[in-house]
Amino acid sequence: MRPIIGVTPDFNAGDREDMGGTEPTYFLRARYIRAIEQAGALPMVLSLATDRVRQRQLLERLDGLLITGSGADLDPTLYGERQRFPFRTMSIDRAQLELGMTRLAYRAGLPVLGICGGMQSMNVALGGTLIQDIPRELGTRLCHQSSESATKTVHSVRIAPRSLLQCIVGRSVVKVNSSHHQSVKDVARPLVVSATASDEVIEAIEAPSHPFFLGVQWHPEYLCDRLLAHRRIFDALVKAARQFARSRRLTFAQHR
Repeated sequence: MRPIIGVTPDFNAGDREDMGGTEPTYFLRARYIRAIEQAGALPMVLSLATDRVRQRQLLERLDGLLITGSGADLDPTLYGERQRFPFRTMSIDRAQLELGMTRLAYRAGLPVLGICGGMQSMNVALGGTLIQDIPRELGTRLCHQSSESATKTVHSVRIAPRSLLQCIVGRSVVKVNSSHHQSVKDVARPLVVSATASDEVIEAIEAPSHPFFLGVQWHPEYLCDRLLAHRRIFDALVKAARQFARSRRLTFAQHR
């Protein structure tokens, strides 16, 4: 059986001309869905469940979780800071879904992959903080918000030896695309850094004590059709989800 991977959508409450205008709209790029399907799983777009009870009900039906990227930022008050720059913030419904589902998935051992803003949500969910704007806070010359198409790689990341990410991609350096102006600042205590750019901006995080809890700052869903290293990230998520589903069925059978 194909494992079921829950996928978080973006949400327009009625104030986004780029996502449905005044009509409340769920929004999700098809590349996320296609990458999950090509890796052998069934994607399930999640409803914006904001309370713990409904989030648990969703989680019980999943074998894995994909936290997608977003054009908007997490509200800095969610990690204990005031908003320093006038960027659009994510809808509170989406933020509550992603942060709540991440915490539940971490405790349940459910495989989780976070992409771009999804990686940032994973860090904040477990107690970390974010750099609100890389150019103004770090002054780095490396462009992380590239004007190039996301189907093109623009810079390299160094992958930590013996990390989960290195085991997945089989390399110590990978070329990535880049479309973000924020990044992880203080790494949440259960997590470690598993990749950095040449300017030391954090490009991947993972949880050593968890079977599969990985966040990457780039967008492998734009690259996985033609670059093996990025396709392996989705393959690894689906493999972990399949193992999770198998162990859950075994546990259920033992307690019948």
